[in-house]
Amino acid sequence: MPYEVQGVVALSKGAPVSLETILIPDPGPGEAIVDVQACGVCHTDLHYREGGINDEFPFLLGHEAAGVVSAVGEGVENVAVGDFVILNWRAVCGKCRACAKGKPWYCFDTHNATQKMTLADGTPLSPALGIGAFAEKTLVHSGQCTKVDPAASPTAAGLLGCGVMAGVGAAINTGGVGRGDTVAVFGCGGVGDAAIAGARLAGAAKVIAVDLDDRKLEWATGMGATHTVNSKETDPVAAIKELTGGFGVDVAIDAVGHPAVYQQAFDARDLAGTVVLVGVPNPTMEITFPLIELFGRGGALKSSWYGDCLPSRDFPMLIDLYLQGRFDLDAFVSETIAIGDVEAAFEKMHHGDVLRSVVVF
Repeated sequence: MPYEVQGVVALSKGAPVSLETILIPDPGPGEAIVDVQACGVCHTDLHYREGGINDEFPFLLGHEAAGVVSAVGEGVENVAVGDFVILNWRAVCGKCRACAKGKPWYCFDTHNATQKMTLADGTPLSPALGIGAFAEKTLVHSGQCTKVDPAASPTAAGLLGCGVMAGVGAAINTGGVGRGDTVAVFGCGGVGDAAIAGARLAGAAKVIAVDLDDRKLEWATGMGATHTVNSKETDPVAAIKELTGGFGVDVAIDAVGHPAVYQQAFDARDLAGTVVLVGVPNPTMEITFPLIELFGRGGALKSSWYGDCLPSRDFPMLIDLYLQGRFDLDAFVSETIAIGDVEAAFEKMHHGDVLRSVVVF
């Protein structure tokens, strides 16, 4: 018998989201139902509402979530009823060419639930990133459930499901930040601050935060930045060079996704340094480099998808660090809200008033 719950839905492009009755089928083979306990309001959800991902409306929004497995379908072995899990949107297949190469974080055939959740009238819903967690329950593929220590706060743990993992992974997994490295992070929203925290976890000696907003730079300091640069008032490349003996940083992370910012990150790295793009650019954006600059400066230009994470490896490890007091996930939670407050949370996010608003059920 289908479950009937309340969920946040984007019915049409650009329209305010609404709270709707959602029907969730019993889990089929390989599927699980999760009772959602908390779900962060991520900018990707706003992209869905604005039609920036695709036009497969209506969307059941929400994807940055943690909760408890309440039912599983046939053949599910990785989780059981009662497990506390973080939801992920890259459930690896284990069979594609990336997985076969031992690089499952690049999996080209990730899993989602086969069945559809629907509106009360039977209209199929497109769940955001295959999850749809702005709801009291959601249906996912069991591989999208990563079991972690239930001692963790759901409000904090769920943030690993997207933004925090993207930033931490951009520093540690993609950027390969190591002990004693110098790092610059451009853009100090949720993902950028997570990259700063990741660089700190990895043992970076110097972490330079760059943003236009002094308030965000203050947040970045709390996450572990050793130096800050307001790029509205100061040339960030010159400032970073001055802070690194004239050389530039080992790893420069663009958490904005804008050509001008990427150019700054490129210019601010040391010879043979690494640039990591984790901010998502607009599809129309372009950038041009003199080819000799790409050749002459060496190093690596990388894109970071989901922090190049492997949820089964990275989520439990980061939760352990959180519980040990070595990784302050709680610092990313600006406020907790009710399920009916998502539209207002989008406005706060748009104005840069919060790192994360988190819906608590």
